[in-house]
Amino acid sequence: MRLPGLSGFLAGLALALPAWGAEPTPPVSTGGALFQGLVGLLIVLATLAVFFWFLRRFSPGQTGAQGAVKVVGGVMLGPRERLVVVEVGETWLLLGVGGGQVNTLHTLPRPEGFVPSPQNPMPGFADKLKELISKRQP
Repeated sequence: MRLPGLSGFLAGLALALPAWGAEPTPPVSTGGALFQGLVGLLIVLATLAVFFWFLRRFSPGQTGAQGAVKVVGGVMLGPRERLVVVEVGETWLLLGVGGGQVNTLHTLPRPEGFVPSPQNPMPGFADKLKELISKRQP
């Protein structure tokens, strides 16, 4: 449907312009929108914090030191191979670890007079880092 000349132009102009008697739109409050977004972000972050607290508190992870299996000691044989002594109940297992495999090499009963050393048999990254920093400082 095609409107002829001037009347088509006036009809298009009438549709494009707002009504003369309509009230103008109120100005948008930028501060209010920013505050609303900030409050929403804080609610999401608080919800995540509560969720992770519940997850850590009630997760069925390890309880106790190491459970039923304790690492007694170990020695590196190469860049990817090591021997590890593991205590399971009253039994010690000598394990060969390397190349993506774990093999039981020997089984023996726990020695009678064995007292575990107070030092962690396999120090973690934090212990190694403390040791290196203490050696480096004069």
